[in-house]
Amino acid sequence: MLRSKPKNVVDAIVSVETFIISIPREVPYLGPLKEGEAINARGYLIRKGNRTIYPSTDMTLLIKVTGESGKTGWGECYGIVAPEATKAIIDDVLGPVIIGRDPGDAAVIHEDLYDLMRVRGFFGGYYLDALAGVDIALWDLAGKNLGVPVSTLLGGRRHDTIRAYVSGLPKATLKERCDLAAYWVGKGYKGIKFAAVVSEEDIVKEMAALREAVGPDIDLMVDLHWKFEASEAIRIIRRLEPYNLYFAEAPVQPENLEGQARVAAGIGVPLALGEELRTTYEYRPRFEKRAMSIVQPEMGHTGITEFIRIGQMAQAFHMNIMPHASISVGIFMAASLQASSALQNVPYHEYQHSIFDRNLTYTKGDMASGEGTYVVPTGAGLGVEPKEEVFEFAIRR
Repeated sequence: MLRSKPKNVVDAIVSVETFIISIPREVPYLGPLKEGEAINARGYLIRKGNRTIYPSTDMTLLIKVTGESGKTGWGECYGIVAPEATKAIIDDVLGPVIIGRDPGDAAVIHEDLYDLMRVRGFFGGYYLDALAGVDIALWDLAGKNLGVPVSTLLGGRRHDTIRAYVSGLPKATLKERCDLAAYWVGKGYKGIKFAAVVSEEDIVKEMAALREAVGPDIDLMVDLHWKFEASEAIRIIRRLEPYNLYFAEAPVQPENLEGQARVAAGIGVPLALGEELRTTYEYRPRFEKRAMSIVQPEMGHTGITEFIRIGQMAQAFHMNIMPHASISVGIFMAASLQASSALQNVPYHEYQHSIFDRNLTYTKGDMASGEGTYVVPTGAGLGVEPKEEVFEFAIRR
């Protein structure tokens, strides 16, 4: 049962604030619009390649938790579509409930907040996204109160740097995408992932052209964007394997657990899954069925508490962790790097170059990416805070 103000609280929470951030961009996420795609009155577009809605801006939700000491913890959650939904959940439900709680109890608070709505069926979706943002802010404030990075709170840092793979080649033509891949290889990146939502005309042709452009020693990956039936996915991936495919991602619809397991058993390369999953409860049956060999937790969906539990469970099943990276101003990216640095089996972390590099200018701290790696921030808590300039993009719709 939730307590209003526990005994021996280190820095009781006094306020929880939320901010919708929408940063304009010249080219939408995943690249230029294709024929039949358009931005609607609310600023969204639907990619025909995977029938999924995306924002035309970098849209996210920031969360600020303030303690009695005046110190603040910052969180961020997946807010790229209808961020008003996650904002309302935090403002109306989660925020008021945690007033008076100790941010050092972040994992306990996470469990308490999860309990609030589980019997009503809200163990996913926007409710868990909102919970993720609050959870990140609590871990940040707890680290600041103790003067240590989040990775220390999670048991210790194994990695000061983490290899980054370039995600997406947002150009209109295959030639331009090949040139962009070669550009990133020239900057020291050893992993490149291309998007089937863009190369839908001929995925195998895209893979062949990219392999020729980057040479034999680069790890090439494909995101299939949940487009295929299991047998179709197996056939396509098998055709990609001669080009030394590093992994295939999201081949079938995310709710198709049986199809995921069929694909994983029917191909000769690792299968990567998990960006849309939020809890160990969703991951566990996929671990048990060996439905993948690479897990891709998305910090903006999971928060730190579930992220580290998912990562530890993956290690118990001898699977690799290659975290997903979505639209962010950098707060949940810092959280993802902090948590990833405390895990063993992390060969890569996704690098959304068209988002990370630009939005990094709106944060304070030493988080960085260059020459094929991420630098894990070293400051207390997340080691990163938003600059005042980012709030010029705060909106109320």
